[in-house]
Amino acid sequence: MKKNLFLLSLLLMNVSVFAQATWIWYPGDYEIWLGNQMQNRRTERTTFMPPFWKLDSHYNLIDFHKEFTLSQPEEVELFVEGRYNVKLDGKILTGYPKRITVPAGKHKINLKVFNQAHVPAVFIRGKTIQSDASWRVTFEDKEWIDETGKASDQSGTTWLQAGSWNFNDPLVPPSQFKLNTKEENPVLVDKQAKSFLLDFGKETFGFLKLKGLTGKGNVRIYYGESKEEALATETCETTDFLKINQSAKRDSVMELTKAFRYVNVQFDGSVAIDGVSMLYEFLPVTERGGFRCSDEEINKIYDVALYTLHLNTREFFIDGIKRDRWIWSGDASQSYLMNYYSFFDSPSVARTMLALRGKDPVTSHINTIMDYTFYWFISIYDYYQFTGDKAFIQQFYPRMKSLMDYCLTRRNKNGLLEGLSGDWVFIDWAEGLSKKGEVSFEQLLFARSLETMALCAGIVNHSDDASQYAQLAKEVKGKLFQYYWNPEKHALVHSRVDGVSTPHVTRYANMFAVFFDYLNPAQKQEVKQHVLLNNQVPKITTPYMRFYELEALCALGEQPYVTKEMKDYWGGMLKLGATSFWEEYNPDKKGAEHYAMYGREFGKSLCHAWGASPLYLLGKYYLGVKPTAPAYQTYLIEPNLGGLQWIEGKVPTPQGEVEVYCSAKEIKVTGAAGTGTLRFKSKKKPTSKQGEIRSSGGGLYEMTIEKGKSYRVNYSL
Repeated sequence: MKKNLFLLSLLLMNVSVFAQATWIWYPGDYEIWLGNQMQNRRTERTTFMPPFWKLDSHYNLIDFHKEFTLSQPEEVELFVEGRYNVKLDGKILTGYPKRITVPAGKHKINLKVFNQAHVPAVFIRGKTIQSDASWRVTFEDKEWIDETGKASDQSGTTWLQAGSWNFNDPLVPPSQFKLNTKEENPVLVDKQAKSFLLDFGKETFGFLKLKGLTGKGNVRIYYGESKEEALATETCETTDFLKINQSAKRDSVMELTKAFRYVNVQFDGSVAIDGVSMLYEFLPVTERGGFRCSDEEINKIYDVALYTLHLNTREFFIDGIKRDRWIWSGDASQSYLMNYYSFFDSPSVARTMLALRGKDPVTSHINTIMDYTFYWFISIYDYYQFTGDKAFIQQFYPRMKSLMDYCLTRRNKNGLLEGLSGDWVFIDWAEGLSKKGEVSFEQLLFARSLETMALCAGIVNHSDDASQYAQLAKEVKGKLFQYYWNPEKHALVHSRVDGVSTPHVTRYANMFAVFFDYLNPAQKQEVKQHVLLNNQVPKITTPYMRFYELEALCALGEQPYVTKEMKDYWGGMLKLGATSFWEEYNPDKKGAEHYAMYGREFGKSLCHAWGASPLYLLGKYYLGVKPTAPAYQTYLIEPNLGGLQWIEGKVPTPQGEVEVYCSAKEIKVTGAAGTGTLRFKSKKKPTSKQGEIRSSGGGLYEMTIEKGKSYRVNYSL
């Protein structure tokens, strides 16, 4: 780390000489390679546990190219990961040049790089010539048809713009990337003659460090998210076993990271250990969002949710830090939304989506799960709305199209989707949940995915595709209500089997239909009363689907109810001592029963990304801030106290934070980029000295919020 900082300081001293350069590669390839590295670190009791889905690889031969016009000759430094040759104006330069001189005038530079082990990457630095995302790259597929406006040369080669990720040190190539670490000590230590029982005070993640290790014998390390797990030497999920034979004391850091709060270290023979600490591993992100309110339990829920998300924000957004540590599309799609209201770390979203998508040809659903494929499409819709990153869609539209083509080939004779051989129809962990036939939830996600494709086709000027996808979405939505809406049940039923709709009602399709705005006002009220607030409909016990259930209730204006649910559900975990939120919580369970899952005594993750959903709910539906045009060009601020006395916080946008304070008598807002609309209800005519308040009728008022300006409104709730 110190070496990296030193090298960075040297670079910074030369900013007057060199323009900014960065490492570049074929777009999406580094994300795929890094995802493979990360997802294959999982172990269970020292046994290697790789993912059970297809893993793609990077292209091993890449051509990098750009043209420049120089007013004077320029010396250029070349740093390359892989074997390479260099062409200047089509002529190969001898050997592996580290520096080249480019004459004045118009010139073209080509680097062709081969690397089987790592992603071919280059860092090119001169006074004006530097590697960045404007470079074009190809893996030399001469048959690849140019469908999206990407540049092509006369040979027929299609060029994409290079991928990058702020790797700005030429001496630290992308293959050497590591997350940051810092040393931390346990808060409690029970030291015996041949053991340590350590409590680090809260859920954490990193490398265990044995200090002053010496002697001959065995060291056995048992990790636990709970004390019970660390003490269960036969059934805890993760372990390390070491054979020691050394006469001199030295510190030893474990090879792989682990998730834990408690650690049970046992040793025998002549082994001696002076002490134990850890290297906490993390991705440095900035906490741009924030929330506080009159209820301290809600504040604690927010803080623990933020810590939970941060622990699961690593090279990518992962599911949980103890067990899988894989990239699951359904889990990640929720992390993206939480991220938009906390860190607003757009590169992590893009990296995760690219790692999930992989390469063509498509031979299975993402993570093998049908609904997870659709979450991937829907996440791109959200990504564009929050970030306005049109370039991402322009680059990767072909991968979107080929994945949708795969989905379209798997429709049945009714034009709908049901699980085929190799498909996992997941929906949720729920006992007795039928996955048979044409499940309404899958059709609903399918329709939204087609709407996403229509939007993206329009962005890349594919009008024929846009029309086709819009028509398909309309047809699927029509069938959704034709086949599944049951007037007597006041809801969408769960499935159709052999062409016959079942009478069974679940919450899933109904709650998504609410916040997708697929229901008319009357249907929304029917669903609220007969499904979402109906205890006869099977309850949801995972934070995964509680996320969407509570979002639907917030979209229906039921924030006071949601406040109580958050305090009962997430507050229930806090009362049991949770320092991060869990994969599943059932208040009917007792004691160590809470730790069991998947038929394993400690199978449940006690730090799961989908447990952090209050971040999203409090930002979008309490502070009430959401984009109404890409990248917050326009946005809505619609605060809702949800039964609280006051709330305040900030919501990040691509160009600053929107700040909101709301009580029963006063609203204060500071705008960010774009144009905002403050919308609120008031029993009496509101007043403000900072701007004009417009009445929309029915006690509803609006006010325009301009960039960087602060407003104060007096009103009566």
